[in-house]
Amino acid sequence: MKTDLLPSAVLFDLDGTLIDTAPDFIRCLNLLRQQHELEPLPAEFIRRSVSNGARAMIRIGFDLEPEHPDYLEKHAAFLDLYEAGVAIETTLFEGMDELLLGLERRSIPWGIVTNKPARFAVPLIEALGLAERCATLVCPDHVAERKPHPEPLFLACREIGAEPRQAIYVGDHERDIEAGRNAGMQTIAVRYGYIEQPESVDLWQADIIVDTVSDLAKLLQ
Repeated sequence: MKTDLLPSAVLFDLDGTLIDTAPDFIRCLNLLRQQHELEPLPAEFIRRSVSNGARAMIRIGFDLEPEHPDYLEKHAAFLDLYEAGVAIETTLFEGMDELLLGLERRSIPWGIVTNKPARFAVPLIEALGLAERCATLVCPDHVAERKPHPEPLFLACREIGAEPRQAIYVGDHERDIEAGRNAGMQTIAVRYGYIEQPESVDLWQADIIVDTVSDLAKLLQ
């Protein structure tokens, strides 16, 4: 990535990149396990899979795949628990607010492109006070194809008024980096996110890899 290029926009993945949603995923999954008289799972075990969404939660929480007859019931129950408390323990990653303020001071618009449905993403960013600051929020509900297809990133760039080749996409999952590459954007992979195998990040072909929010902020200054 050309670090001397002033980006026209910076787009972020949501879970594991911009905000730390893991505490509420952990809380909801263990609450659901408790309702089924199961012992809680270790927080770090759950945390690694948060970026893979509710399907991963049911897989690791109950060892169920979508074709299992009990899957839909537990999947729906988990989503109901999560919707009822999307921001009880969720916060911006430490240092992220300062990073966003730095972009705002330099009039660089930032936005969110996520595979999280709007049902959860909209109330979440509202609860965190980000709705008025975020230049665009693109969820699967707004497009025909979700990441790693580039359509969500193209839509976000149109809404911001930015050229994809002059924008940056930041994410903590291989599909984020693939989507960014597919859109012709510069990509940054963050190793601080929800990554099952941290060493795999080196294989994603991101333009830049950062280990901390502080490293990301320095890069974007």
